[in-house]
Amino acid sequence: MYFLTGWPRRLLCPLRSEEEPFYIQPSSQRFYFSVLSETQLSIWFSRPSVLIVSYIESAKAAAQFGFYQKAEWKPDDSMIAVATAKGYILLFDVLGGGDDKYLYEPVYPKGSPRVKVTPGYKEEQCAPALSLEMKKPVDLEAPITSLQSLQEDLLVCTADGYLHVLHWDGLGSNGRKAICLTTIPFSLDLQSARGGPSLDLEGVYIRCMEYCVTLDGFAVVLSDGRLGFITPLSNTITADQLQGVWAADVTDGTCVAVNNKYRLMAFGCASGSVLVYMIDTTTGSMQLSHKLELTPKHYPDIYNKTGPVKLICWSPDYSVAMVTWECGGLSLWSVFGAHLICTLGEDFAYRSDGTKKDPIKISSMSWGAEGYHLWVIPNKQERRRQEEQQQQQEEQEEEEEEVEMVPPPQSSLQAGILQFHFIKSALTVNPCTSNQEQVLLHGEDRLYLTCGDPTQVHNTSDTHPHTHLHPRDGSPLHHPPNPDSSLSQGLSTLLGHKHWHVVQIHSTYLESNWPIRFAAIDTAGQCMAVAGRRGLAHYSLFTRKWKLFGNITQEQNMTVTGGLAWWKDFVVVACYNFIDQQEQLRLYQRSSNLDNAFASVTKLHSDTLLLNVFRDMVILFRADCSICLYSIERRNDSPNPSANVELLQEVSMSRYIPHPALVVSVTLTSVRTETGITLKAPQQACMAESIMLNLAGQLIMLQRDRSGPQVREKETPANNKKLLPFCPPVVLAQCVENVWTTCRSNRKKRHLLEALWLSCGEAGMKVWLPLFPRDHRKPHSFLSRRIMLPFHINIYPLAVLFEDALVLGATNDTVLYDGLQGSSEPLEALFPFCTVERTSQIYLHHILRQLLVRNLGEQALMLAQSCASLPYFPHVMELMVHVVLEEEATSREPIPDPLLPTVAKFITEFPLFLQTIVHCARKTEYALWNYLFAAVGNPKDLFEECLMAQDLDTAASYLIILQNMEVPAVSRQHATLLFNTALEQGKWDLCRHMIRFLKAIGSGEMETPPPTPTTQEPSSTGGFEFFRNRSISLSQSADSITTGKFNLQKTFSMPTGPSAKGRDVECAENMYIDMMLWRHARHLLEQVRLRDLGCFSAQLGFELIGWLCRERNRVARVDDFVSALKRLHKDFLWPFPVIPVGSLSSPLKNGRCRTVLSTRLLKSQSADSLLNSDMDTAPPQAAPSNHTWLDGLGQRTKDMDTASSAHSNQHSPQTHDAFLSLLTNKVEEYSIGSATDLTETSSVVDGDWTMVDENSSTLSLSQAELEHISMELANKGPHKSQVQLRYLLHVFMEAGCLEWCVVIGLILRDANVIKQVISFLDSPEVPPETVQSVRNGLLAVDTWASTDCLGYKPFVNLIQPQLQQLMDSAAEQVQPEAFQPTSQSSKLGGSEGLGGAALPRPEDSRGAAAPLGLALPSLEPAGGFPRPPSEDCPPEQTEEQGEEEGAYDCTLS
Repeated sequence: MYFLTGWPRRLLCPLRSEEEPFYIQPSSQRFYFSVLSETQLSIWFSRPSVLIVSYIESAKAAAQFGFYQKAEWKPDDSMIAVATAKGYILLFDVLGGGDDKYLYEPVYPKGSPRVKVTPGYKEEQCAPALSLEMKKPVDLEAPITSLQSLQEDLLVCTADGYLHVLHWDGLGSNGRKAICLTTIPFSLDLQSARGGPSLDLEGVYIRCMEYCVTLDGFAVVLSDGRLGFITPLSNTITADQLQGVWAADVTDGTCVAVNNKYRLMAFGCASGSVLVYMIDTTTGSMQLSHKLELTPKHYPDIYNKTGPVKLICWSPDYSVAMVTWECGGLSLWSVFGAHLICTLGEDFAYRSDGTKKDPIKISSMSWGAEGYHLWVIPNKQERRRQEEQQQQQEEQEEEEEEVEMVPPPQSSLQAGILQFHFIKSALTVNPCTSNQEQVLLHGEDRLYLTCGDPTQVHNTSDTHPHTHLHPRDGSPLHHPPNPDSSLSQGLSTLLGHKHWHVVQIHSTYLESNWPIRFAAIDTAGQCMAVAGRRGLAHYSLFTRKWKLFGNITQEQNMTVTGGLAWWKDFVVVACYNFIDQQEQLRLYQRSSNLDNAFASVTKLHSDTLLLNVFRDMVILFRADCSICLYSIERRNDSPNPSANVELLQEVSMSRYIPHPALVVSVTLTSVRTETGITLKAPQQACMAESIMLNLAGQLIMLQRDRSGPQVREKETPANNKKLLPFCPPVVLAQCVENVWTTCRSNRKKRHLLEALWLSCGEAGMKVWLPLFPRDHRKPHSFLSRRIMLPFHINIYPLAVLFEDALVLGATNDTVLYDGLQGSSEPLEALFPFCTVERTSQIYLHHILRQLLVRNLGEQALMLAQSCASLPYFPHVMELMVHVVLEEEATSREPIPDPLLPTVAKFITEFPLFLQTIVHCARKTEYALWNYLFAAVGNPKDLFEECLMAQDLDTAASYLIILQNMEVPAVSRQHATLLFNTALEQGKWDLCRHMIRFLKAIGSGEMETPPPTPTTQEPSSTGGFEFFRNRSISLSQSADSITTGKFNLQKTFSMPTGPSAKGRDVECAENMYIDMMLWRHARHLLEQVRLRDLGCFSAQLGFELIGWLCRERNRVARVDDFVSALKRLHKDFLWPFPVIPVGSLSSPLKNGRCRTVLSTRLLKSQSADSLLNSDMDTAPPQAAPSNHTWLDGLGQRTKDMDTASSAHSNQHSPQTHDAFLSLLTNKVEEYSIGSATDLTETSSVVDGDWTMVDENSSTLSLSQAELEHISMELANKGPHKSQVQLRYLLHVFMEAGCLEWCVVIGLILRDANVIKQVISFLDSPEVPPETVQSVRNGLLAVDTWASTDCLGYKPFVNLIQPQLQQLMDSAAEQVQPEAFQPTSQSSKLGGSEGLGGAALPRPEDSRGAAAPLGLALPSLEPAGGFPRPPSEDCPPEQTEEQGEEEGAYDCTLS
């Protein structure tokens, strides 16, 4: 409602005086404030806030009358009455200074557009010059306790128990009436008044009194603390015509303030609480409505230490009350008790170092015009104390400095008035429907909106299906919405951020028309309109411009009386026209100029108090208590679009409404009690079915009377359709502050859109929800059509998003700046800086819960299913479980009918069930778990359900619950299940977590602390660790390696664990985990899922080579080469080769050259893809581990070049020599560049790419060669697959799984691989089964190529010599000693995946000469096989890097 903003402002009185103000009283319009000190009466102006005139009493008169105490204005602001200490009433005439006499005038620079346009037009910025003249004083001969102005009379209460009625004007002529309090009969209610026991009022007087217009009586606080209400039984106030009622059981009243709009009386008590009473209309007794008090929950240290209530002030629109206590502080409540602000807690009461501040004590306060300011006068003693401290400090400082200084002017003794600034909701004065899905707040010179970016709203086609840009101002033009279309803005714009869209009100308009009285916003949240003292102005978010009246006289000749609303692109205004002196309803089009020439004007017969718009209807509430309905129709015949307004219906409400000012809001709605008709004819749901009237907090509903004969719609022509009359009113709810409904409809969310939302102060919110029979069944006779459900929310609601099930609101936030404190604390240090934050809250779980409590589970289910698509629906479900669980599990008494089982059963209807329960459990303390799972089911069963539903992440959450609730063996068993499933599904992140979890369980079983993460095992560390360790150990000289040729052991040592005991446990656990990993690897290999095996190994750091070595003769065999080959084609998306047409006539018959060229071209083509796929997965941490082997690689490039040239000399014509070595050299450079570059900058690699490209462009190729190369490229798979296959080839080579090497060599169509493998087969260590298997496999492939896949035939022909050699070697027996030297080198070669040891001469063993760190590159020189090493190096690198980030897909999947 109301929110504090900024810091308070201090107003200093320019007149120096020893006296200080202690009392402030506003005039009726709140433009002037009278301020009293002991012998001074000052009048301040509100804007600018300046002192206008001050009357100072002479010492002689002051001695006669006594000091001033209270003041009261005459309702027309022409007189002021001042009560003095010795019982005198002093009357002052307030004389205006004439038309052109101003105390202050704005001065504009020359050339400024702001000059007075029309002569005689009064600029409102000016402060008028007034003067005060004292009239004859009136002596009442007793101390005066209260003053109250009442039309032409002034009521004065005195301490001798009398009530004096004085006439403002003719004090001498009429004399005065004095009524003794003891003659007024008091009783508990008006029925028992005559003859009943009367209150004993001897010696009692009225301490405080206030007149209530709408109740027509006086709320009084008697001197003995009792509360009462005095009603005049006739129009004149005479002793025999007064009747009093008093409130039972209250004896500590201190003060009173009445609320005319809601007919409430707020009595302050000595206990510190405020009792708000209403008058029961039937008996006339005083009934307690609610209390305003601080709760121990929010203010534990102050709630009972506030002292008595000192003052209560209702705001000018009566929507909030400000309360202050004897001990100080300010607190703000809404009319029905929702607490908004209190300065006794949080940043108001404490400094940032935690020390407590003294709350500000207040002697008097008053609201300014329209409630934008609160004028506060602090206590005298408080200021004196501060000033004395300040003076002492200043004196001390002067003594210290010992400098002669002029004493500072005593600014401290100037009068100090504090002005607090507020911004308020537009609903307080203009409660119209167009404000209902937007939060609109207005301060005195700005508007605050919650809407998002306008472009965002209108660019999305789905949120605004029927808007197109208006040609003139580029803003959207709303067509009449279809009944089912949604105009809601979508969540992103309404909840996008915490910030407000602040719009400064146009200063020209504000200067002459301050204060702003009404503000409205359209349904799309794009256009605002404001109305001040005169005229109006509107603003569009599209153009970011204000539109004001071009003709200033038109603006000044109208004043808005009944409010503003938007209808499509028209602003609808109920106003009074000063020239014609009549009420009018006007519609101004947004895009045309703001001018009466473009307005459509309808004359009204009576003053309009409220206005609202529903679809194409306007509803007006008038001062004669009647309601008028008008229809609006857009007319496009004239050049400027205008609107046609016709009166549809008038409804007189004077029988039901005692006073027109009591109506807070009036709304047309489509809400009705019987829903049977709406089920059959949904279009009727959009018609104006009922009128909702908020009458002083009572919500009254008038429905259309359908009891008469119904006319079918088809039979009546559209133009003369007579509207149905309304039934007598029904009261729906009490204590209602705001009402929200919508005119939209949505078949899917009928519960939410056809409901009525109420805000009820401290009682929270209520929703009047329709209940629908399911599936169009006949409704139950006993089931009511609607149900009122209350629920509490933590924010003050300002708007309801119907479809999104959200309430929007605002809340005050504070920022401390107490670093500013100097010698005396300035205001900025005393008070925090206040800001207003946007807030929102979900309410769906409250409603679902209320429905379940009332056994309306079917309705709850329909409502929940309609909202299941909301992004926060899972959160709603969790909240519901959580709230019920907390309440029931922590209650002291047993609950007879617990709700949790019902809620659990309800949630099982949704797929989110498992996840909701586990999330709720994880956010709840462990002590409540047993209660929760007793209701929802055993966590073991829920875990198994998750596994069956393949929801592994949720299953992992249940595992944590099982670990806490069950013995370790059970959790280990479930963890194993989950681990295996995760392995099977390739959920690597989860697998890593499970490995950690299983280890933790193991260490927990042995009651040892979990091992420190310094120990690294190959199964769990990142692949980089694995490769780094391996490369270090294997780069030792060949002599130190004594293992046999093919049985590669783990050659690096394991770092030792922290303790022997821990190590044992770990070994057991690691063994257990390794067993599972081995089992999974075996499973993958059996199913020929090489790609999955590679992912598995890279992601989990599985030591593939070591495992393959052990499994070389078991599972790592290939039974069927052809099916394995087919499976690889499928897994790696590798195309089956096709036969090139000119394969025989190709000039490049040499296979080696072909590979070179195609590799080169492929490289240059896929440069970008390689970089893109690898760069983004490379984390910077991996850099150091790169260098361990890259440096080694760099050192050895020269050896390789020489080796390669030597090798190619032996095997190929001289011409190829230079060609090959050049290429190899370049490729080496390139691969080093790219490998380092993956973790560093990209400059190196760019340079290298250009080298490669230049190099390949120097090759002059004929047409035939190009065709051949393009054919070659067509037969290749994706580059990523090629990298992966090369990597796997390297792994299998290193592990000595020769059959797999053959299969991969076949798919890569790489003859060198086949040659190499076949040369290995001659080794005596290769079991004869393997030789047999390779031979049979190759023969099978040959057969298959001949019959089914001719594309493979050329390659099979190419390796025919090797195949032949294999067939021969099977026959002849080979001398074993010839292989002695080779075995050493090929052990190195083979174990390192080099495969390059197809060396015919034993002398050529390079093993001892060049120890290899990562000897991959030597593959090329050794085998004469120019494959760029980058195809092997980066995969290892990128796989491991990806593994660290969990973003592994980039490279391998």
